[in-house]
Amino acid sequence: MSRSAQLRVSRTKGIPVPNAYVLALLGEYSSWSFDEERAPLFRGRWRDEAFAGLPVTTALDVEMGTGNGTHFAHRSALHPERALLGFELRYKPLIQSIRRALNGGQANARIARYNAALVQELFTPGEINDVFIFFPDPWEKGRNHKHRLIQDEFLTELHKAQRPGSRLYFKTDSADYFAWSCQRFERSLYKMEVKTTDLHKSEYANQNFITQFERIFLRQGLPIGYACMVRD
Repeated sequence: MSRSAQLRVSRTKGIPVPNAYVLALLGEYSSWSFDEERAPLFRGRWRDEAFAGLPVTTALDVEMGTGNGTHFAHRSALHPERALLGFELRYKPLIQSIRRALNGGQANARIARYNAALVQELFTPGEINDVFIFFPDPWEKGRNHKHRLIQDEFLTELHKAQRPGSRLYFKTDSADYFAWSCQRFERSLYKMEVKTTDLHKSEYANQNFITQFERIFLRQGLPIGYACMVRD
């Protein structure tokens, strides 16, 4: 079985007894949310069609794994001049994310249910700008490292999808995952701009938006690893 096939997610429309969040994805929020069948249809057309109404020259940023959407809503509100597309696999946080943004009045936010590792299926070369990957599943056990989002192949495809001068932002509470990821960042086509194993004790702390998950980790005394890469 190919890696692409392994990364497929179950079809939303095939769920026999959809819950309220599934129904919201397909119904109430369908103008702003896209299931795994619709999302790849916008490849190369996100600005023109998914964000219709915004100038086609608008920067298109991406958040991979929005969680419950606190950063997603914050970022879309902070930069209304930029489009923000989120990806999330779980139905409840997916709807929570887009609902937070819409309740805040943001017309520049959209979200899709899709595995972000399949970036080449979602974007054409040079289609997107900044990318945020905050607190992805660390898959701590060694035999599960193959499931981690940050892989050499993924970074190659993401680099292709981003425009020159764009940035990739990464945060994690897992020291092991941070070390793993930085090894791959440093041997990728990206240029490492910032790297710190303890964000909140660094000079970058005052520029950081603390997500809800991040607050939990901070209360537990866990240092947050943070890296920022530039796409030359």
